[in-house]
Amino acid sequence: MSKTRRWLLLLTVAGGLLLVTLDNSVLYTALPTLTEALGASPSQSLWIINAYPLVMAGLLLGAGTLGDRIGHRRMFLIGQVLFGVASLAAAFSSTPEQLIAARAFLAVGAAAMMPATLALNGLSFHDPRERNFAIAIWGSVALIGAALGPIIGGLLLQHFWWGAVFLINVPVVLLTLPATLWLAPLGQRDTTRPWDLISSLLALVTLSGLVLAIKSLIATPASLATGGVAFAVAALGAWAFVRRQRQLPYPLLDFAIFRNPAFMAGTLSAIVTLFALAGLQLLTTQRFQLVAGFTPLNAGLLVSVAALGALPSALLGGGFLHRVGYRPLISGGLACAAAGVALVAVGFQHGLPWVIAGMALTGVGTGAAISVASTAIISNVPPHRVGMASSVEEVAYEFGGLFAVAVLGSLSAALYSLSLPVDGSIPATAREGLGAALHLAQSVGEGAWLDAARSAYDTSYTWGLWVIVAVLAMGAVLTTRLLRGPAGRPVVGANPVH
Repeated sequence: MSKTRRWLLLLTVAGGLLLVTLDNSVLYTALPTLTEALGASPSQSLWIINAYPLVMAGLLLGAGTLGDRIGHRRMFLIGQVLFGVASLAAAFSSTPEQLIAARAFLAVGAAAMMPATLALNGLSFHDPRERNFAIAIWGSVALIGAALGPIIGGLLLQHFWWGAVFLINVPVVLLTLPATLWLAPLGQRDTTRPWDLISSLLALVTLSGLVLAIKSLIATPASLATGGVAFAVAALGAWAFVRRQRQLPYPLLDFAIFRNPAFMAGTLSAIVTLFALAGLQLLTTQRFQLVAGFTPLNAGLLVSVAALGALPSALLGGGFLHRVGYRPLISGGLACAAAGVALVAVGFQHGLPWVIAGMALTGVGTGAAISVASTAIISNVPPHRVGMASSVEEVAYEFGGLFAVAVLGSLSAALYSLSLPVDGSIPATAREGLGAALHLAQSVGEGAWLDAARSAYDTSYTWGLWVIVAVLAMGAVLTTRLLRGPAGRPVVGANPVH
């Protein structure tokens, strides 16, 4: 493949990646408007967001392995078609249940596309330095999608109805489909290896049970029975999945790839980075719209500082990886991001400049970590495992974002309720959430209880930020240990995993 064709292919798969990441973050600013328009409950609102990463994470492992079997080009094409159809269904949903179902269908298309975007890059770029830079650009596109999502959502809500946030996907699909047919290579297909649907379903059951357990146990009031049953289902699903992989001659997930410490560090970095970015975006967009009165567009512009700040460090990380190695970029990046989120937590009540500075510092750290994480994962598996490795990385990203929403969304709601005064001055409706309190205030007029509700929300926001700081700090410590010695130096080409 010529050099021009390789870079045009990168641009094409980047378009597909942009769609997938955009739909992860576009609803953060649209959620209050969408919730009111559809009459969604707080629980339904979280499921509207969670249905997409949950189903995607459950199907990604199977999608990557299926791509190894039928070809990543074909998987990318199938994913684009499904994504376009699901976008139309989501845009014209009339109930919360319909939108949740459409978001789940959207995730099927995204799961087909995501491993193919990285696998096609890995198979097209053979020069190590050129590949490192291409993967860094790939990671930067993911950050651009995360940055543009809240902004585009805010812009569209100012001029159109909420369904427009899904319709924007359709023209991109119409552009990338013919480009894929022209540019993407057929690649090698291993038709001797069967694809295991049961393993994919077990992974989906495990993740679904775990998310439901977290939401049920953290909710106020907590549902111990539901949480216990969901956790038991998740544990049983995980046991059955691991057992099945060890028995299959061609497993959906070969656990041997995790023996490579650089691969493990890259996977851990992907989880932690997306947990931090998704959690910071979700909490901050909601807080500044509900408490500070920001418009969706202004809230989107504020959180985009983190993603935009990550672009320079992501590109520089890919360019200088061969000189400095993994450890300074992954572990140092996570530590830098922890300092940035801490700055937001300490300074958000002292003025917007503190928030902007903290967001930018967080972006610098996550940008360095996210680009190098991709290289650490793809470069430390044999060529016939590139689809599996791509899936592991995408599962790690979706896992991080999914649990940020599940844990921080549920924790924020619980802490808001617990932080309210226990006397009868707070109306029962206002205890359901700050959005409900503001809606009530519009009907009956503001009272002193509204200030108490805003203060309680700020308390929950602060604690949510400190949870993100703790996760980033733990990630920095663990990756430092994993990347000691030879593991911290990038390999040339793909290493076999023994």
